[in-house]
This record gives sequence, C-alpha cells and structure tokens, in this order.
Amino acid sequence: MSDTRTAIVQVIESCGVMGIIRMKDPSGLPAVVEALAEGGVRALEITMTVPGAVELIRQTARTLPAGFVMGAGTVCDAETVRRVVDAGARFIVSPVMRPAVIKAAHAAGVPAFPGCFSPTEILEAWDLGAEIIKVFPATALGPGYLKDVHGPLPQVKLMPTGGVTIDNAGDWIRAGACGVGVGSALLDPKAIATGDYAKIADDAKRIMANVSAARKGL
Repeated sequence: MSDTRTAIVQVIESCGVMGIIRMKDPSGLPAVVEALAEGGVRALEITMTVPGAVELIRQTARTLPAGFVMGAGTVCDAETVRRVVDAGARFIVSPVMRPAVIKAAHAAGVPAFPGCFSPTEILEAWDLGAEIIKVFPATALGPGYLKDVHGPLPQVKLMPTGGVTIDNAGDWIRAGACGVGVGSALLDPKAIATGDYAKIADDAKRIMANVSAARKGL
C-alpha cells in the first residue's frame, strides 16, 4: 500500500466513524462538515446518489478542515472512480464487490472500501488489496457476524454499514470492527433540512464517545 493510501486509512481508522451523506439539497454540506468536525468525526462519504455529486465533491474538497478526509460512495464502475478522484475524493466506497473498482481506485492512488456480505466476498476483496471491507448491508447481520468472520479471518479490516446507530456503534467496535459507517442515524435529514447543525455536532460527539469507550473495553 502506498504511503498516501496508508495515511488516508489511518485517519479513518483512528476516528472510527465515517459519516455517509445522501442529502437531496447539497447546499448545507459545508455546515454539515463543520458540525461533524466539531463533534470529532473526521471522515465523510458523499454518495453518487446526491444530485451533482461529482461537482459537490470538487467544491467541498477545497474547504475541508485540516485532517478531514472526504471520499465518494455508491461507486460501481471504474470511470466514476476516475471522475471522483479527479474532483478530490480521497477514498472510494462501493455497495458491491467489483474488482475493476478496486483496481481503478489503486491506480488513482486512493484506497478502496468495497461492499461485501459473505465471507467469500470479504476474503476475495481483501486478497485484491481492498484496505477496508465495508460489510453491507449490516442491518441483516448484527455485530456477532463480525466476530464470527474474524475467527478464521482475523487479518481483515471490517467496517459495517447499514443498521449502525449512535447507540449501537460501540457494539460493532467490540465485535471487531475497525470503524463504522453511519448515514441518517448521524446525519439526521430533518436536522439538515432545518439547519439544526448543533444536533449533528452533538450526535457526532455521542457516537465518538461510544466508539472511544468500546475501544477502551468499557
């Protein structure tokens, strides 16, 4: 792994929480980023389902707080990888496991986090060089699944997405997750729509506290 890719992964692992945004109106994104940073969350995934996502990534990349990393999510093909990295994405997240996406991300110098569900997919993605495996949809699995997978595959870095909340984030960390991906449970659509960014900052602080407690064995 290149030094750049390693550094990006280290930021995400150190934080332990990746915010996932799927907002219909992206005008409030700068305030969302500030609120996340205030709460201690240092990583954000902007999904391709957001209107004008590529240009939004380009604009947001210019104003990110120091130490904050932003990537692109819902990336399913190599051409999109190239477009979002050119716009400023620092990592690539996919809902599925596609070797071409992993290869394109690494060719562009950024880490790849493919979405996998079964142990076979997880190991295949890891063997292809994926830095973190996004376990998706984790809603149907539960924290015990990560513990079971880590039995025979302790080397694999797993990040559950789907079904992760502020209150259960610590359970996933205790089960062996290197971090968690959190969407609307952290980035409350109603709070964003009403401009209640203080709520987002408070929720970020809460989830970070739960992750920190879990890592300390509490």
